[in-house]
Amino acid sequence: MDISPTESNALVNIEMQPEYFDTALNDVETQPTKRRKKKSIVWEYFTIENVGEGVRRACCKQCRQSFAYSTGSKVAGTSHLKRHIAKGGCPLFLQDQAQDPSKMSLDSVGPTPISDTPKRRYRTPSVPVAFDSDRCRHEIARMIIVHDYPLHMVEHEWFKTFVHNLQPKFNMVDFSTVQGDCVATYLREKSTIEGLIEQMPGRICLTLDLWNSKNTTGYVFITGQFIDSEWNIHKKLLNVVMEPYPESDSAFAHAVSACLSDWNIEGRLFSVTLNQNQPVSEIGMNSLRSLLSEKNPRILDGQLLLTNCLACSLTTIAQEALQAGLETVKKVRDCVKYVKTSELIEEKFLALKQQLQVLSTRNLSLDDQMKWNTTYEMLLAASELKEVFSCLDTLDPDYNKSPSGEEWKFVDNLCSYLKLIFDTANLLTSSSVPTANTFFHEAWKLQLELTRASTSEDKIVSTITKPMLAGFDKYWKSSCLVLAIAVVMDPRFKMKLVEFSFTKIYGDDALAYINTVDEGIHQLFLEYTGDVTLHLSNGVEHGLTEFDEYIMQSTSQKSKSELDEYLEESLLPRSHEFDVMRWWKLNKSKYPTLSKMAHDILTVPVSTVDPESVFDTGMKEMDRYRCTLRPETVEALYCAKDWLRSETFGNMDSVVKMEFPI
Repeated sequence: MDISPTESNALVNIEMQPEYFDTALNDVETQPTKRRKKKSIVWEYFTIENVGEGVRRACCKQCRQSFAYSTGSKVAGTSHLKRHIAKGGCPLFLQDQAQDPSKMSLDSVGPTPISDTPKRRYRTPSVPVAFDSDRCRHEIARMIIVHDYPLHMVEHEWFKTFVHNLQPKFNMVDFSTVQGDCVATYLREKSTIEGLIEQMPGRICLTLDLWNSKNTTGYVFITGQFIDSEWNIHKKLLNVVMEPYPESDSAFAHAVSACLSDWNIEGRLFSVTLNQNQPVSEIGMNSLRSLLSEKNPRILDGQLLLTNCLACSLTTIAQEALQAGLETVKKVRDCVKYVKTSELIEEKFLALKQQLQVLSTRNLSLDDQMKWNTTYEMLLAASELKEVFSCLDTLDPDYNKSPSGEEWKFVDNLCSYLKLIFDTANLLTSSSVPTANTFFHEAWKLQLELTRASTSEDKIVSTITKPMLAGFDKYWKSSCLVLAIAVVMDPRFKMKLVEFSFTKIYGDDALAYINTVDEGIHQLFLEYTGDVTLHLSNGVEHGLTEFDEYIMQSTSQKSKSELDEYLEESLLPRSHEFDVMRWWKLNKSKYPTLSKMAHDILTVPVSTVDPESVFDTGMKEMDRYRCTLRPETVEALYCAKDWLRSETFGNMDSVVKMEFPI
């Protein structure tokens, strides 16, 4: 029997509706006594024959094959009958198709052939997503900002081809348009940061980092660190200020003034931390100190100017140590290069290591001389393998460059003192924002260890540590007061750790240094108390001067005892889980004035560099391409990138849980 295209289409359409066969047809055919008209198109190709009592079979009209259909009230269904026709089970049907190609197969008529796989009963209709050209432009701008792509990429031929193939409806933007889109993205994000800063309960701390450029201009990167009402620390890049004469005495002061004006925070500046690896004249430092004192006259008279970034200071003393052993370090580097640049030699080296039963598990690799930590790690790994390196001549008789025993001793000592600064620098690599109290313990240990080592009778030790101490002394003298006041704000240590550490460092002279910190913290507290009393006296009637003085005096005495009460209380037990910010948040009712001082002093940043740049030895430099852009565009790209990355990687502004490893 021939199947017309119309019938074939009908059969396939029914195949696409399994629920029809599973419900409607079976309901009809489970009651053979009613003899309802069969609606399935299958019955155009089959007849039903009675073969016994209550047993019926379906017989193909073409090839006369017989198939089970029903036994009593149990009906077999029609799926196997459809497969016989649609899947090529009937030879006469296939032969008929071959003789008349105009009669299409059932598989070719419908989009999906009959399958044994059960089909879903319910389909969710697909809703087409409307193309949004503005959204695409927005995402292109974000992509360029976050990944530092050049703005001109939108005019690159292959990029335009790529975008057109993805979405022909998109009208590709040019350089000017995408520049405007990037600035618009920056302005949208800036409004959010402005809201955060407006609502901050305390003051803001700034860090300054100067980048050079090939065209002799400079760019001052200004980062703000502040606390919100929930006592979470935020760290945001606020401005990138282009300075045409970065070597001038007023460059940094001008950049800070521009930032304060831009963000409307002129009366809320607390501290400034400066990367002084860049040459800054004494006049320039005094200019910056005067500005800090002018904008914030009540806070230690401008003393909260940290003229040395901790990360930069650690990098400087690491380079001093490596420079002291320059020739020995080069010998070790040449040995590692000899092993790592030849696959055959490396295999022999590992075999020799096994033979000598050296148990080192460190990975041996060449260093990147632009990151001092990789040189330290190379020396450390090589030192643990010195036995194997000393036998390199057995692998190659002509190789005689291995360090001597005395040189390996130098490397061992060098690694010991590099480890001190490496461990401290590692604290700065966290994506979380560390509180200032975290670093006092690290700093005083370094100062003590280097002071002791520099007077050692061991010539190797003193050779390594003397230049290290000279470099770290500059940082310690600049930052000691701020770090000490910060650790006093930690209820686990207070003045006790200051007294203990200064006694270790200064011996009989310690009392003078201890008194300096004690006076400083009391003066700072009185200045915070003065802010409160000044607020109380604002707007009072003329003629009540004596009453105002009485109120200020009584309030001062009460508030002063608040600090003394805190200092006299017992120290809290030390715990790695302790969160100093959370403690002050919970105790702000008990110490209302002191808590305000605490969240400002604990927020002071000790480093100006990004976590990924802590170990960099090179100077930061603006690339040639960015220097060709307008200064406003450069600022928009860098600041928006900082803000968008914070969104992408989650809450990177949360307070760090990392505390003193005691």
